[in-house]
Amino acid sequence: MDSALTSIGLPIALAVVMFGLGMSLTTADFARTAREPRAVAVALATQLVLLPLACFGLVVAFDLEPVLAVGMMLLAASPGGTTANLFSHLFRGDVALNITLTAVNSVVAAVTLPVVVNFALGHFHPAADGALGLEFGKVAQVFALVLVPVALGMLVRRWSPASADRADRPVRIVSVLVLVAVIVGTIVAEIENTAEYLAAVGLVSVLFCAISLAAGYLLPRLAKVGERQAIASAFEVGVHNSTLAITVGVSVLGDERLAVPAAVYAVVMFPLAAVAGFVLTRGRANRETVLD
Repeated sequence: MDSALTSIGLPIALAVVMFGLGMSLTTADFARTAREPRAVAVALATQLVLLPLACFGLVVAFDLEPVLAVGMMLLAASPGGTTANLFSHLFRGDVALNITLTAVNSVVAAVTLPVVVNFALGHFHPAADGALGLEFGKVAQVFALVLVPVALGMLVRRWSPASADRADRPVRIVSVLVLVAVIVGTIVAEIENTAEYLAAVGLVSVLFCAISLAAGYLLPRLAKVGERQAIASAFEVGVHNSTLAITVGVSVLGDERLAVPAAVYAVVMFPLAAVAGFVLTRGRANRETVLD
């Protein structure tokens, strides 16, 4: 990627995505955690604790090269995105819970993402092109990338809900276009090694996505969380903000290779999430038929 896209384009692209997320949030979304503490706690524990552990196990088991292993851990530490809300809506999950989880997780990830990434860098010791860690200045950069656009979006909704509603659809469309452009740009930047990277991380990405979706649904159900809330959790836990992972890998850490796992994941997660949604809703319909 050229320097302009790396240093300016990607952060702006992520800011658009996070600003759109912020326009869908209100302070009430954070307050909802007190009304649904079990569903929120189980989903967040799965996202913040179980997924990094599962991802670590996968990259060690498949013996990924260090830079790709760190890229996978970066992806695992990234929160859910607005796409999770869309899947939850399509498959009759509790979208309000999705919004709450996205709001809380986006704030928490500003702290946990640097912790996970620094652990991965210290453990795998990749021969990266960029700096080998998220020191204070780069942690502050992650904070700014994640929180400032979200806060601005929330302010727009607070000042003018009608304007936020009117802007919702255009911003969502732009966000999708941004995601596609980021994925294509990441793959093109490493075009000489694309086939090798796909072979290296393709299966790991598929397994990680499947584990994320399954854990996001099954653990809440084991904790006696309702069906619609468990479906919402499945998508929140299973659909990561790959744009954030790519931007941190390329713009903050300065190595396009760190972004490859997130780009591959962004491609495979759509069909896997759709299949998961079909299976979950089909199973729910069958159970309701039996009960009737």
